[in-house]
Amino acid sequence: MSADLGYLSIAEAAARFRNRTLSPVEVVEALLDRIDALDGRLHAYLAVMAESAMAEARQSEQELLAGQDRGPLHGIPIALKDLYATAGTLTTAGSPVLADWVPEEDATVVTLLRQAGAVNLGKLTMHEFAFGPPALDDPYPPARNPWNLDHVPGGSSSGSGAALAAGLCLGSLGSDTGGSIRGPASFCGITGLKPTYGRVSRAGVVPLAWSLDHVGPMTRSAEDCALMLQAIAGYDPKDPASSPAPVPDYRATLGQGLAGVRLGVCRPYFLDHEALDPDVRQGVEQAIAELRGAGASVVEVGLPHAEQARIANTVIMLAEAYAYHEQTLQTRGHLFGKRLRLRLLEGGLLRASDYLQAQRTRSLFQEELGAALRQVDVLITPTSVRPASSWATFDPAATARDPSYTAPFNLTGVPVLSVPCGFSAAGLPLGMQIVGRSLDEATVLRVGHAYQQLTDWHTRQPAGLG
Repeated sequence: MSADLGYLSIAEAAARFRNRTLSPVEVVEALLDRIDALDGRLHAYLAVMAESAMAEARQSEQELLAGQDRGPLHGIPIALKDLYATAGTLTTAGSPVLADWVPEEDATVVTLLRQAGAVNLGKLTMHEFAFGPPALDDPYPPARNPWNLDHVPGGSSSGSGAALAAGLCLGSLGSDTGGSIRGPASFCGITGLKPTYGRVSRAGVVPLAWSLDHVGPMTRSAEDCALMLQAIAGYDPKDPASSPAPVPDYRATLGQGLAGVRLGVCRPYFLDHEALDPDVRQGVEQAIAELRGAGASVVEVGLPHAEQARIANTVIMLAEAYAYHEQTLQTRGHLFGKRLRLRLLEGGLLRASDYLQAQRTRSLFQEELGAALRQVDVLITPTSVRPASSWATFDPAATARDPSYTAPFNLTGVPVLSVPCGFSAAGLPLGMQIVGRSLDEATVLRVGHAYQQLTDWHTRQPAGLG
């Protein structure tokens, strides 16, 4: 029974709460039992907040029975990547540097989720300070991929992806500076949205790189991402980059289908690259064919500076991460994990001219991408160059040499949704990106939802977990 409830969609759970065939207390109890049974192997959670979660579930149940409906997230059990400040609860960002930090107030998005009635099950595992590759000798045990425990789940929102794939929460929040929502979404077979830069407040979220950081929802469907985004999007004066643009009704346009939608495909970097795994290529090509068959048209577009955009994103990330951690490196550098410390010190070796040239490349690629998105409604690309690597063969240096299909879109700040689009020959999930115009999450989610009405990849569950 706990497995069935763990894989409910947010939309389905919300409907059942309202027709009184299920209660928030039942679902939260089942998920806490499931976490207790499975997480010793998965390490998706850094902290489980069982007592407060049950109290929140009971309150939600009483409110719903009394007709006090706060919306579709009311009573829904979610979990938070451990860089979201939670008042009175330890927030570590996956690092011994913050091993004793108990924030005095919630991050803005945590406040918004509380107001929407969501139930917080706990804090999720992540790469240290959301940076650097995973390692088995990280300060905290790294999360495992539920599809194969010998494989990485992606990062840095590793616990978020693993918890959703294992049925240990119904929704979660991740963060994305170079692909940290979309990578785990691809590797774990779930759905993840990087909203437009500034669409969702980052106030109270431990930063990695100020000009690249995005926060957003991770769920098992585009519809559920729309429901979570609805609750957390909007202007926040606490975040200097926050957008004042009105927030549309994201669910209202989900069912409009694909008739008249123009899909952009950039082959040279994204689909014809020699490093692209054949299973990934086949999965994305098949998805494009299915979208075309449902009424979309396909247009070839060019993004000649995509590779340079990835490099620029890395330079900016290194420089800004070093700036944020510089004082701590000087005074308590021994507290950082070895891999992260070395990565941060790389940022200290960059020159001002390196950073400025990267920003010039950013402007160039923004113009290039803008021109492409004037020809089409969305772009379709793979999310990752290959399926999840095994821990035994994972090579951070080799990964750094691969093309990145996620980082260029952090540089430009446009919204991107990653959805499952198949499985490799070894049974590992594959992911596809849907890239949209700035502040046009509605179209991105519409295309993702339409694809998920055509396929069932997003409903698949890992075998053998229990």
